[in-house]
Amino acid sequence: MGMPAIVDDRNHKWTVEEVWALPDVPGERYECVDGELLVSPSPARSHQRCAGYLHVQLWGYVGLAPRIGDVLLAPSDVRLDDFTLVQPDLFVAPLIDGRRPNGPRASERFLLVIEVLSPSSQRADRLVKRRRYQRSADVYWIVDPEARLVERWLPDDDRPEILTESISWHPAGREGALVVDLPALFLEASGEAP
Repeated sequence: MGMPAIVDDRNHKWTVEEVWALPDVPGERYECVDGELLVSPSPARSHQRCAGYLHVQLWGYVGLAPRIGDVLLAPSDVRLDDFTLVQPDLFVAPLIDGRRPNGPRASERFLLVIEVLSPSSQRADRLVKRRRYQRSADVYWIVDPEARLVERWLPDDDRPEILTESISWHPAGREGALVVDLPALFLEASGEAP
């Protein structure tokens, strides 16, 4: 059986199985959201610095006793349904029966999802993925390194809360909130930090 080609048909509803059958192409990431295929290039260094900084912050916070979930970075497939396969830049999946979930089918919801904007990902992150993440995540952050702000979306929001100084996350089961200093994050992401 040959590998399927990418179908250039806007009416085609992609399944997770079809996306998994696509050939690996260096520098490209394939996702589908509610059947829409999303193809994105490898991220820039500023994107990766931003994701790395946030990963360190989240790792320390989520891992405190008692552990509240599992922090992962892209690429890490998450199958939400037969037509939705995503690779969030960062996400926190809840524990399942007190254990960290394993495999792409293990998580159907998120405690937190973070996407770091790139020029090529704005439509997907702000529209297509946002609508899906609002259905499956407690909180969704869109980090915009260029504008130096974070949009915080909750499930029922029509508009985001825009934050420029700090952003906090306080999931159930944790006494104190994680607070991220946004100017420090963006200084690091830009490469300006020593």
